[in-house]
Amino acid sequence: MKRVRIPAESPTGLPFTAEQIHAFRLQRHHLLHRSAKDRSSNDLITICRDVCGVQAQIMSAAQLQLWARNPAITPAMVNDALWQKRSLVKTTLMRQTLHLVPSDEFPLYVAAQRKTRVRAVLRVMARMKITPDEAEGLSSLILGVLDAGPATHGAIAAAVRPKVSKRVRAWMDRIWSIVRLPIAEGQICYGYGEGNQATFIRTDHWLPGQTQMDEVEAQKELFRKYLSAYGPATIKDFAHWAGISMVDARALRPLLDAETVEQNGQLLLRKDIKLLNAAPSDQSSVHLLPYFDVYLLAHAFKDHFLETRLYKRVYRNQGWISPVVLINGEIAGVWGYQTSRRQIDIAVELFEPVSKKIRGQIEGQARALAQLFERTPTISFKS
Repeated sequence: MKRVRIPAESPTGLPFTAEQIHAFRLQRHHLLHRSAKDRSSNDLITICRDVCGVQAQIMSAAQLQLWARNPAITPAMVNDALWQKRSLVKTTLMRQTLHLVPSDEFPLYVAAQRKTRVRAVLRVMARMKITPDEAEGLSSLILGVLDAGPATHGAIAAAVRPKVSKRVRAWMDRIWSIVRLPIAEGQICYGYGEGNQATFIRTDHWLPGQTQMDEVEAQKELFRKYLSAYGPATIKDFAHWAGISMVDARALRPLLDAETVEQNGQLLLRKDIKLLNAAPSDQSSVHLLPYFDVYLLAHAFKDHFLETRLYKRVYRNQGWISPVVLINGEIAGVWGYQTSRRQIDIAVELFEPVSKKIRGQIEGQARALAQLFERTPTISFKS
């Protein structure tokens, strides 16, 4: 049994079992529901806030991440929060991947990661002999195009191409996105649209009144939020998750010394000791988590919830993360679905046999998913 030990000067000095850590993280991720009332009180903004953003490389997967944490959340509700109420914002953040975060936390995420992300873009541009002034000039041109309103990547590229140098045009031909710099700087975010037709929009048009944050204060707050959702965790885990440099991550450690405890490199917020030290819930937690669920992405090493021999079954080539069957915080299998006009076929592949009770809970999750899709389910198991 894996244990994380709190140092002797902590209020408890007691070890934490793997079950306690799983229960803590499940609770913080709204995956440990005690009642229907618990689920209904977790609105999608609260969930996004508590899990430090929902990964949105595939928009349907982002919607299912929220549904897994509150089955009352529908795709229409997510779209309403994004495009009508604008209480959520979609942009590129951690590890250069798309996320949905609460709009009022947008300045926090941008400020915490801006330096590392801008530096990374400028390094790539420098390989093509593009100067920082040219890079800044390209950003200004992009913002100029967006003065008139949202535009697709193709429309932006077509508008700026005649106005840039041969070096910049050569760089545009070789990279997947010319808007990475203004996105990293928080000057633009995603607007309406899906897939290849997604649009970009100026954030001062889309989210007016945003207040910039100090970089170090933002990084400290992001580290607090990360530990609250994913602790105990290491500095390396945080740097891996946030996509910031290890130098910057290590510099934060002494700044949060009064708020954290540490043992064997594992950090935890002091205020969370009591909750984590509580006895694990005897209520079993079974969930079907979709592609790229954030629960699976926050630690550099995954052996706390997946055996090494099974790693490639979940963490696949080219950055793909499989949908998983999560049982009491550990990955117990993978799953997938296909829809037709009236039916949804849900295939579950378990790594090891499970009890009749657990299998029934998996089937219940599958039936709930079918209700979301308004399809008749067929459920198959393979182990």
